Amino acid sequence: MQMSRTKGSRNVLPIVLQVRPIAIIISIICLAGSKAACAEEWFNPHSLQQIDGVSANINLQDFAQAGGQAPGVWRVDIYLNDNFVDSRDVSFVLEEGRLRPQLKAADLKAMGVKTEAFPSLASLPSDEIITDPGAYIPAADAVLHFNTQRLDISIPQAALTSEARGFVAPETWDQGIPALFANYGFSGSQTHYDGRPGTWSSNFLSLRSGANLGAWRLRNYSTWSDSVSGKSRWNSISTYLQRDIQWLKGQLTAGESSTPSEVFDSVQFRGVQLASDDNMFPDSQKGFAPVIRGIAQSNAQVTVRQNGTIIYQTYVAPGAFAISDLYPTSASGNLEVTIREADGRERRFTQAFSAAPVMLREGRFKYALTAGKYRSQNSNATTPAFAQGTVIYGLPYNATIYGGVLGAEKYKSGVLGAGYSFGQLGSVSVDVTQAQTKFTDRTTRQGQSYRIQYAKNINSTGTSVTLAGYRYSTNGFYDFQEANELYTTSHSLWRTGHNKRSKTQLNLTQSLSGWGSTYISGYQQNYWGMSGYERNLSLGYNVSLAGITYGLSYTYSRTPGNNPTDQQVAFSMQVPLSKWLPDSWASYNLNTSKNGNTTHQAGLSGTALPDNNLSYSVQQSWGNHDSGGSGSATVDYKGTYGETTAGYNYGKDSSQFNYGLQGAIVIHPYGVTLAQPLGDTVALVRAPGASGVKVQNNTGVYTDWRGYAVVPYLSTYRKNRIALESDTLGNDVDIDTKTQTVTPTQGAVVLASFKTRIGGQALISLMHHGKIVPFGAGVTLESQGETISGIVGSDGQVYMSGLPISGKLRVQWGSGNNEKCIASFRLPEQNPGTLKEVNAQCL
Repeated sequence: MQMSRTKGSRNVLPIVLQVRPIAIIISIICLAGSKAACAEEWFNPHSLQQIDGVSANINLQDFAQAGGQAPGVWRVDIYLNDNFVDSRDVSFVLEEGRLRPQLKAADLKAMGVKTEAFPSLASLPSDEIITDPGAYIPAADAVLHFNTQRLDISIPQAALTSEARGFVAPETWDQGIPALFANYGFSGSQTHYDGRPGTWSSNFLSLRSGANLGAWRLRNYSTWSDSVSGKSRWNSISTYLQRDIQWLKGQLTAGESSTPSEVFDSVQFRGVQLASDDNMFPDSQKGFAPVIRGIAQSNAQVTVRQNGTIIYQTYVAPGAFAISDLYPTSASGNLEVTIREADGRERRFTQAFSAAPVMLREGRFKYALTAGKYRSQNSNATTPAFAQGTVIYGLPYNATIYGGVLGAEKYKSGVLGAGYSFGQLGSVSVDVTQAQTKFTDRTTRQGQSYRIQYAKNINSTGTSVTLAGYRYSTNGFYDFQEANELYTTSHSLWRTGHNKRSKTQLNLTQSLSGWGSTYISGYQQNYWGMSGYERNLSLGYNVSLAGITYGLSYTYSRTPGNNPTDQQVAFSMQVPLSKWLPDSWASYNLNTSKNGNTTHQAGLSGTALPDNNLSYSVQQSWGNHDSGGSGSATVDYKGTYGETTAGYNYGKDSSQFNYGLQGAIVIHPYGVTLAQPLGDTVALVRAPGASGVKVQNNTGVYTDWRGYAVVPYLSTYRKNRIALESDTLGNDVDIDTKTQTVTPTQGAVVLASFKTRIGGQALISLMHHGKIVPFGAGVTLESQGETISGIVGSDGQVYMSGLPISGKLRVQWGSGNNEKCIASFRLPEQNPGTLKEVNAQCL
């Protein structure tokens, strides 16, 4: 039997049973609960009214039992103790009046069943078919809910391994298909200043390209920038080869990468590294990426540098902004942020980031081994060979110990630390680092650095302290980056730079229940031999009242020495306009700075198109101190083949046009597919012939003209559900199942292949010896190695899809030779893609 989807207002295959009065009486008695009248669910086929004299002597035994469905292969979602496991085809057989799944002993073990704990189950071959888990495991059961296509498997918790919750068996991890790809992001602007000749241009391009073959991943990250000064430069930030080592739960990396940041500060290197991968564990914590917050006074360009290299550039509207999609080149360090206003003024601040407190679950072991040369974008830096090793181990009673050593020819360092969870009070880690640095004049400096980190989420109060940290370093302490970047001889220490003295960092968010939320993000650092502090502070409050959203934010930044401080305050308000203009809102922003400059801005923003993949914004600003008025208009479209952005803004003395293009090109065994910007791990949707089909939960992602699409973001070593929206299928396209489940490894391009049938849809009226074919007769068509099937309705009609222009149908309604026939058909060629009505003689 085939479950199909149709379009249009016509209901396909309406089955109206004309039941004799005695059948209605029996049904009422059954509903009343009479066991004598209803010993089992059964419907007398003789109760069906004869149509045109045709006898209703039909075998409906399969439909009278097993929930009204026949045995066969069904596509179902499998749940274990109400937790989703997989979506796949399962064979069902009829046993004791119900449909039971045919599972293998290996399937139960993969789901986390302790098969070895049950002798009768442990003795079975791995491919042995099991239809009733309860025959081997007490209180176990498997129930099919046909209406929802769901198979619920119930196994007592004591019969499951401790890894069952969230555990994905390594043998199901998918290394993906061979692929080449290039992920690109381009942004630029053309600016004209009144009174100055010509146009000033600025462009930035980032390329993250790669190649996959089996478990191996080759990656390169490069950028190109063309600044307003006319200088352009290519930078190859990193190139590396990587693969996972599953039995070690780690990743092997060769080339240019960065070291982990939990024990030592992260540094860039060129060499080889073997390090743990938390994503291979069921309940692992995800990595940390910083969020950069600030306030722009106008339509500004925001540039982010790390180690002197531009890693991110974008354009923001006036007001508070937050950048949360960074791609850092190391796991900790300093980010240099430059805000370039529309009139050319620049403001700079530094934002530091690092990992959370070092904590592991009891029994967990985490490691990292690195050997190579220090790598820097600074041409004056030294690049010594070094080796580094770190270990972290989870102890009983919520404790963790960790340590590491780092050695180079003129630098040695060691770390020892411990972490502890205080339950409701949060987690704390404390460590001390001893370092010795030799300089080219043969002098030696040594010192210590002490660090404490704290984190806590308090659900009852809505408080989240994602990181609070403090580090103090003695005068003679240099971390590995400082020893290589800032100094070449001890005599130049006070002339060329200064080593860090202390650093404090805080990130806190607080929910105020129905009164919104507030956040604090702060960073402060000072240096030996230099007066003043390097500081950055962001405060904010957001609330939604009666559908209107309000926001208030404050930023403060300064650098050491006599440099002036920068302070900004912003107020924002958003009012939804959905009653008048769908998916739109009006906004008002107020920005004021320390020097008294104040700007007001009003605007209209929203999204459009059925998938909300077109966003737009129109803004108008005005300010004091004779700053004049300014305005902007931007539009962004996120489509199947990429994402484009365009904008125009003007001010008192300048006008600017900015633009952007993001996307990816993926080359795979089935051809070339254009896509939206990609993450590191993606899925290739393959539905041959099904063009323009939407992929669920992915804005603007549709299959291309060949039936291919790329899902840009997947979770590694986890089950990912890929689903197509069936109502976007073409009229001449049918699909067996709209969902696939994939479990990718790190960096994989996994295949989500959907079986499509391209052909006509038809209601075929079947006649046999001048009479309609009996109700319930089975109809099958052999076409290109697959079987298309259907069931005849009460009026002798059968609905079928994926049909060729012509063919033959096999019809059978009993076991006798006189209860089957062959019908030839031919579909009309006019009006392609519409439902056809065809008459066929069954001989």
